[in-house]
Amino acid sequence: MKIFCLGGAGRICREAALDLVRFSTADRITIGDYNETEGRRVVEWLADPRVDFVQVDVTDRARTVAALTGYDVVMDGTTIQLNGISTACIGEAGCHGINLNGFGEEQASAALFEQHGKSCVPGFGMTPGVTQMMAMHAAAQCDRIDTIRVSHGAFRPVAFSASITETTTYEYDPALPGRVVFENGEFIQVPPFARPREVLLPEPYGRTVQYIIPHSETRTLAQALVDKGVRLIEVRGTWPEPNMQLVRALYDWGFLRNDPIRIKGIEVGVMDAVAAYLMQSKEGTETALYGYALHVELTGERAGRQVRHTLTHTHPASDGSVPEWAGLRAYTRNVGIPLAIGAQLLGEGAVKTPGVLIPEDAFAPARIFQELEKRDLHIHEEIEELA
Repeated sequence: MKIFCLGGAGRICREAALDLVRFSTADRITIGDYNETEGRRVVEWLADPRVDFVQVDVTDRARTVAALTGYDVVMDGTTIQLNGISTACIGEAGCHGINLNGFGEEQASAALFEQHGKSCVPGFGMTPGVTQMMAMHAAAQCDRIDTIRVSHGAFRPVAFSASITETTTYEYDPALPGRVVFENGEFIQVPPFARPREVLLPEPYGRTVQYIIPHSETRTLAQALVDKGVRLIEVRGTWPEPNMQLVRALYDWGFLRNDPIRIKGIEVGVMDAVAAYLMQSKEGTETALYGYALHVELTGERAGRQVRHTLTHTHPASDGSVPEWAGLRAYTRNVGIPLAIGAQLLGEGAVKTPGVLIPEDAFAPARIFQELEKRDLHIHEEIEELA
């Protein structure tokens, strides 16, 4: 099996590559990135004879397709704004593909994957990704579903990388049409900071106030569970409280519109200037608590009784007691590991349907949970009957 790690020099994708080195049956793992210096550092860090480096610029389609051709799987760690371009390259090269974001641009390449008999699974990290597996696991135990509420806490700095900065500004873009809830058979667009809800995350994170975010679970779960009678699907998220305070202020003051301003005769987007500052500042690149926490709550009916399933996930502490999970790596490993698991399953032929697939149609929750357990990532479930 040959796996190409596109954007492999990034903080998250390099953790996924490390997981491939440790757990996959791949005989070649290529780090592909525009940044040759950083990419070669990742190869040196991985220290495995199966790993090599190829410089690649996904905006150069012909050269990227040539670089990818011959690989079984492309594990795509590029940013949201590049996913449409990168997916088209993967499809044309005749490889299986998987990425972290899943914001919909990938669907335009469905015919390419079908033509080559290959599968592409957009949006498979922690959320989206593992969250859908948690919801599907609970849904399989119910005859009818009333509500699904997906929540997560991503405890990381607001701007430790360009892609994370982009994700932050994208998700709270006031004009974003994809920020929706599914309610009574319809997708309803909501503004940033809509429908606040207190969510109790596993320790050390505790109680958090979360808001609707534009993640793909809303649409994919509605599609996957269309026959279960679901009347409400909401997806929420939060970052560390100072991050949320900052983003709220940026939203209230209009910064997130990214209006053009002039500084010493040079025109820039005001949010672009803020993002550049954050990426170069201590405040933007550090936080007090690192890690990830998932929370999925599903209510429905089983054998005539109303039930609530609450699923959460835990991981090793970020306090240094487990060195490989210390600090920022408690966040980046959480996101990168599911991506690697999905890439491995694609390479092993576990996904039989060609085309662009939602995670719910690609992977079996039990298999994903089993693989997560091997990496000390644990899914917990509590089931209670409702009056």
